[in-house]
Amino acid sequence: MRVSAQVAAELIATAAELADAAREATLLHFRRADLTADTKETERFDPVTVADRLSEERMRAILKRRRPQDGILGEEFGAEAGTSGLTWVLDPIDGTRGYLSGTPTWGVLISVRDAVGPIYGIIDQPYIRERFEGGLGRAEVNGPSGRAGLRCRGARPLSEAILFSTFPEVGTAEEGAAFRRVVPQVRLTRYGTDCYGYALIAAGMVDLVIEAGLQAYDVQAPIAVIEAAGGIVTDWEGRPCHDGGRVLAAANAEVHAAALALLRG
Repeated sequence: MRVSAQVAAELIATAAELADAAREATLLHFRRADLTADTKETERFDPVTVADRLSEERMRAILKRRRPQDGILGEEFGAEAGTSGLTWVLDPIDGTRGYLSGTPTWGVLISVRDAVGPIYGIIDQPYIRERFEGGLGRAEVNGPSGRAGLRCRGARPLSEAILFSTFPEVGTAEEGAAFRRVVPQVRLTRYGTDCYGYALIAAGMVDLVIEAGLQAYDVQAPIAVIEAAGGIVTDWEGRPCHDGGRVLAAANAEVHAAALALLRG
């Protein structure tokens, strides 16, 4: 479903309230010496903090007040069905490892989707107070340098591209091997930026983000923001990746096609 102008305005206003609440909740604990983390997995360190939970709890409370008819999918507290055909997809802290480390590259991800996919999204970096939004007629960033439109980079050779990924390993051994086919072909590769890398594609600073093993809440807000800025986000076969998995985000069709060919091998 697509939405009316009146509903679109309400969704944008609701998302802004969610982002404001999550910003306040996460900053209560960021760079606090007493911050600790539990791990969700036994095989590897997959951290969750009191700030992750508090951020999502506050966003859910707002949705139950403002949009009780909508569904919710959140990283920390799972899924709740709705009746409107719209679902809010929430990642209360994307990049908890970065959050624990005190780096300002984590973010809050908020999106709303219909049966087709995400229609609007926010990538918010609370500490530097920078918010990227896309969809429902919007593509802009509001931050320390003021408000500006978002527009992805134009086409350039893959040899001039900048590539980001959160982890050098990039998933399984097979996925890592595919990723390493791309790395020698680009100008620069950077790691560890979590959702901020996707925001930089929309801002026209980065050409590619390649990742694997993602969840729906990791990718739906970036999809909305990047597509609104003129970019492309698919899986490694060129198909929709609304539910996560292997993700290739690109600034334009040309660099997307070049990276996709290498990932396919």
